[in-house]
Amino acid sequence: MPSLRIGRAEIPYELRRSATASERRITVTPGCVEVLALSTDDDAAINSFLKRKRQWVFNTVREMERITADRHAVPRFITGSKIPFRGRRMRLTVRRSDGERIELAYHNGFIVDLPSWTGDNTDQLVASELKLWLKRRVRRDVTEIAAGYKTRFGLSPRTIRVADFANGWGSCGPEGNILINWHLIFAPRKVLEYVVVHELAHLRFRSHGPEFWQFLSRLISSYELPQKWLEIHGASLNASFLNAPS
Repeated sequence: MPSLRIGRAEIPYELRRSATASERRITVTPGCVEVLALSTDDDAAINSFLKRKRQWVFNTVREMERITADRHAVPRFITGSKIPFRGRRMRLTVRRSDGERIELAYHNGFIVDLPSWTGDNTDQLVASELKLWLKRRVRRDVTEIAAGYKTRFGLSPRTIRVADFANGWGSCGPEGNILINWHLIFAPRKVLEYVVVHELAHLRFRSHGPEFWQFLSRLISSYELPQKWLEIHGASLNASFLNAPS
């Protein structure tokens, strides 16, 4: 493994080349430094880039070492934290990046890249980025689910959107406007689909009479399973962990 020498410190790093990246970058996580280079870079170009970034690398590695040593005093959103998503608890990785903006990606877990300007107190910043990403994802999921049932069954709401709910998981207004509780992003996708389809069924039958349940069973088989899951686990589906401590 190559290494970067800074004074007396020897910092090993992983070198990865990319044919699609538009710029070089460095990310630092506890115990790991990754250098992303362009596929066209030769050794001289990489060495020159690392020379310009060596002080940043040194400072950031020391910061990660301090965070790891003081882990008991570090707030909630650090590498190794678990974030609920679609019925599972997925690992969070928080990295320091030499980029200019905060970036969040999902690859079998959440990866947040924080530039240097974010400073040390990043807990609420990471929480805000996660909340924004989760809301965007549930909007996309709801839109995709509704589009599928519109195509197959001709169920076309006037509008369908996600929102914060004080109580309940969804609603269908008399004019065909559907609201879905965004906290369903923490439930398995089948549970989210059940709630969306439940509200779509109200476009045809307003009340919860026998005709409604018969129609719902045509739309989604074994709807009782996600319905039961929601009855058992629904109370745990909330985003309070993303809020600032009081």
